[in-house]
Amino acid sequence: MNFFIDVIIPVPLKKLFTYSVTASEADFLKVGMRVAVPFGKSKIYTGIVYKIHQEAPTAYEAKDIQQILDDSPIVNEKQLKLWQWISNYYMCTLGDAMRAALPSAFILESETVILKNNTKNIDEGILKDDEFLVYEALHHQSSLKIHDISNILDKKNVLPVIKRLIEKDAISVEEEVYEKYKPKLVRYVKLHTSFSSETALQKLLEDLNRAPKQHQVILTLFSISATTKKPVKVSDLSTESGASTAIIKSLINKGVLEEYYIQTDRVQYSGDENEATKHLNEYQETALKEIKDSFTKHAVTLLHGVTSSGKTEVYVKLIEDVLNQGKQVLYLLPEIALTTQLITRLQNYFGEQVAVFHSKYSSHERVEVWNHVLNHSVKAKIVLGARSSIFLPFDNLGLIVVDEEHEQSFKQFDPAPRYHARDTAVVLANMHEAKILLGSATPSLESYFNAKQNKYGFVEITKRYNDVLMPDIELVDIKDKFKKKLMKGHFSDRLIEEMTETLNEGHQIILFQNRRGFSPIVECNTCGNSPQCPNCDVSLTYHQYRNQLRCHYCGYNSVMIKDCMACGSSELDNKGFGTEQIEEEVKLLFPDYKVARMDLDTTRGKYGYEKIITALEQQEIDILVGTQMLTKGLDFRNVKLVGIMNADNMLNFPDFRAHERSFQLMLQVSGRAGRTDERGKVLIQTYNPYHNILQQVSTNNYIEMFNEQMNDRYNYKYPPIYKQIKITLKHKDYNRVDSASIWLAKSLKQFFKDHVLGPESPPISRIRNQFHKNILIKIPKEHSLSKTKKAIIKVNNSFSSIKDFRSVKIILNVDNF
Repeated sequence: MNFFIDVIIPVPLKKLFTYSVTASEADFLKVGMRVAVPFGKSKIYTGIVYKIHQEAPTAYEAKDIQQILDDSPIVNEKQLKLWQWISNYYMCTLGDAMRAALPSAFILESETVILKNNTKNIDEGILKDDEFLVYEALHHQSSLKIHDISNILDKKNVLPVIKRLIEKDAISVEEEVYEKYKPKLVRYVKLHTSFSSETALQKLLEDLNRAPKQHQVILTLFSISATTKKPVKVSDLSTESGASTAIIKSLINKGVLEEYYIQTDRVQYSGDENEATKHLNEYQETALKEIKDSFTKHAVTLLHGVTSSGKTEVYVKLIEDVLNQGKQVLYLLPEIALTTQLITRLQNYFGEQVAVFHSKYSSHERVEVWNHVLNHSVKAKIVLGARSSIFLPFDNLGLIVVDEEHEQSFKQFDPAPRYHARDTAVVLANMHEAKILLGSATPSLESYFNAKQNKYGFVEITKRYNDVLMPDIELVDIKDKFKKKLMKGHFSDRLIEEMTETLNEGHQIILFQNRRGFSPIVECNTCGNSPQCPNCDVSLTYHQYRNQLRCHYCGYNSVMIKDCMACGSSELDNKGFGTEQIEEEVKLLFPDYKVARMDLDTTRGKYGYEKIITALEQQEIDILVGTQMLTKGLDFRNVKLVGIMNADNMLNFPDFRAHERSFQLMLQVSGRAGRTDERGKVLIQTYNPYHNILQQVSTNNYIEMFNEQMNDRYNYKYPPIYKQIKITLKHKDYNRVDSASIWLAKSLKQFFKDHVLGPESPPISRIRNQFHKNILIKIPKEHSLSKTKKAIIKVNNSFSSIKDFRSVKIILNVDNF
């Protein structure tokens, strides 16, 4: 009787591969376990068992698996169901979903190992120079890896050399698979058991009198053990006794001390006793009651609470209830910056039950969180994380909270699967029969539309916590200010006046500019030329702190030029402005105050966010300049003034959601002002103060914005009225992309008639030396989404069978907004 397994491997293939297993292996294996399998000519991949069966594949002969990597499944059935849904809905493969879901340490990779052939003596005269270098190196080292050989020969492609050596029988090649996850071990010491009797101990201390430092170490060991009643770490012993680790090592070698290791978690909670959760005010109480009522009728509820209305405290009460039922909670956030503030708040209430999962954590730390969730550990009752945490192995989910649900960061754009975490969370909650709460001060049009259609429950909090007034929003017409010469750099006299007043009162200020760098364009005043990125169709941004020009799309950088590259003139001028330039100007205007900047450049490290947020909370920073990271639900008690430097570049963005996004961004950023007793102030600088969106922001009128935007969406057939799929074609040859996109659009129009827009070049038509073309398909509500996708896949398959188009990369992006 033959047994087979279908395996998901982290490669974008449409079908699963089948491997053969023995009867005893089939008996031991369970769905969701990892196996190492050979694939292609010599690669080995980690696969996840998807199905165990007895049907042999017809198209090829099933290979044997290499080894079984787990004792029990690391992926559960519900996760596999979610991967399947993601691959169907977002039109990607199960391999893509697997690569996105599993921490990279779980996905073993094979490495090619080169060994010397000891069975045969080689005449070294027949070897060429580069072959001899490799062969010589194998005399000194038992094995080499590919990258070692490329270091020895100092060239990238070393495969021809290896191939020639194999042909001459000088070397042999093996694939070695290695586990990437290593548990963290901490080194402890204790006194050797032979000194446990009093006489032996007395003798030891007398012997050590001649070595005072070692004597001190033993005494310190006793005092630490007596006070803490816990095992003693080598590092603690070393610091307490003031002895170097070498002294401790010599005691271990003498057999006086015994060392041992204990496995620990890399991320640990170090707090004290937990606080009780806060009492809610009447608005929050009402909202909580309404949410619970709504959950009896709807699985999904939208909470629309104005900024600073205390939504987090409502979430905390709901989380408490779910934990009391013994279920798990997933708390999704759009930004890592937000998690840093919330971790402390949630840990104050729930202590070590809170686990955190996001991309700034190392892969080892992520494996630990994964294992805690898988094993129902107490340490992961509540998972707080960015979008990737929907992939964790939940088994008993009771509640999902999606905070700031309108955020664009919940959508993954590259690589596949291009999923939206909020929508995927709704499906995940449905699989677990759990409840899901979407919270925001400025809900996305889709969610609000669903609530209006009675698909979702709907609850509102209209008052800020402690009845603090909504901030006073003032629009400043900078066109007028420029005419009257009332501008200092990019600051209007109104903004400077308000900033001076706020600083004199001892409050803090946030300035928002949605562009990093110093200035987006450097232009020659003589001939008008500006330096462009060689790989993309964008001008280079000047970053002053490194004195370099950088491309924000491909990362290309060069030293800032002194003279124009076209005409040689030294008259170069900066056009536009970013956070760096604002920071510079603020320092000149307010030299006595501490200014900081928060953007992608200053938050690179694991604790980049934490340092800046903590400094602002502890009032070490007076003025914080930043990009949209600042807008995401952060809670600063002492910020009284928010300045939006230029509202126009957001409004004039070529995207159907530009107005909705600008409204959300400006309202969110103004929500950082005046969160305690005093009313905050927001100044928005703009060339067009009569723009509808700005008027709606200044009166905090979400309903008016919603109605106006929905009207446009109806008229122009955009989401949420119509579904949308965007197809992007990429290739380094413009003519090929162009002809391929025309062919594809024509074929799609045969199916979808006028619902196909394009092909069209995007605003930035070349990125990383690849030309892009976009085609947009709009799908009316009455059309079946699955049939539409089948038709697209059919066209896509015929496209791939045309020889000239095979090298053109196609990206399918469902719900691309």
